[in-house]
Amino acid sequence: MRQGERFRKIFRREKVDRLPVLFFGCWQETEEQWKREGMTDLRDIPGVDPDWEKGVWDCHGLVDIRPLSDKPHVTLEESGDYTVFEDGFGAIVKTTKRGSSIAHTMKHALVPTRESWRHFQTFLATDDPSRYGVNWEQKAESLASDDRIHSFMGGSLYGWLRDWMGVEQISYLMYDDPVLLEEMVAYLTEHYMTLFRPVLQKVEFDLVYFFEDCCGKTGPLFSPEIYKNIFNPYYQRLLRFYKENGVALALIDSDGDVDKLVPSWLESGFDILFPVEVGTWNASPDALRTKYGRSLNMFGGVDKRVIPYGEEAIRQHLLTLKPAVDEGGYIPIPDHRMPPECSYSDFLTYIKVFREVFNS
Repeated sequence: MRQGERFRKIFRREKVDRLPVLFFGCWQETEEQWKREGMTDLRDIPGVDPDWEKGVWDCHGLVDIRPLSDKPHVTLEESGDYTVFEDGFGAIVKTTKRGSSIAHTMKHALVPTRESWRHFQTFLATDDPSRYGVNWEQKAESLASDDRIHSFMGGSLYGWLRDWMGVEQISYLMYDDPVLLEEMVAYLTEHYMTLFRPVLQKVEFDLVYFFEDCCGKTGPLFSPEIYKNIFNPYYQRLLRFYKENGVALALIDSDGDVDKLVPSWLESGFDILFPVEVGTWNASPDALRTKYGRSLNMFGGVDKRVIPYGEEAIRQHLLTLKPAVDEGGYIPIPDHRMPPECSYSDFLTYIKVFREVFNS
């Protein structure tokens, strides 16, 4: 059975030959450590199916939906520990030189005013010829012969606006000027559909991935009511567009405690909840399925913190996930990037036990 067919069938509750063994990559430090421990290639670990994330973020080199600028980054300050630079959009960012860490944005490129939004739209011009990759049509045709899950990043209606404005500014905007926020969301919706329309005429994708990261440890960063009033109509429109153009499944990605938004996402038409973070708030795929029923499909939910504790701990944890797997519509994978605390040997043990629990 081909990788994409297996993936689609699982989330359609159809019979498959086996459960795929997948994960969501790892920290840079982890990859370096695993290579020292004997790993040759992160995308070629024995027993792991082809990387489902490959090509997601740049749509396989076919089209670039991100803001584009021809202005170079300008270094403003640098020390042995960090670098401060201004990017091509006007944001000022501080990055560390000591390990992996989320960059600190000191000044955001977009502020919540119409004037700033009009200026930022120049970075989102859909008629920029550089948006489509060189020979993208030929690349699109060759994708069909690649036996892997074909996924792509289909956009973001909150997560990217939050990155461009910052959590505080977008949170105030929801109350101070919801009309402007909705104008932004509507513009992005058209932006994605315009750019993807020719691509989807050439490629049949298994999965469209939405990056939102709209929840934290204590819950969503906005209320279900705001979601319903501002975001829901545009998610519905986007999902209808993708599915009418041959995309099989739609996934929404948010870390943290997503519980209060799950009903809203189901109403919008999302098919898959990801990554079902156990480590942040003790999420339980079984509890979520009990609460929301069989209509909830999940991808994730393996507590990666358990893996370094050895074979028996891994087995006992995976057995708790087996009822949800047997019910269908669920693929367990570690609930986020693998940290350095997990050795390569630990991860190989996880793969071995996973195959024994789910595919024996």
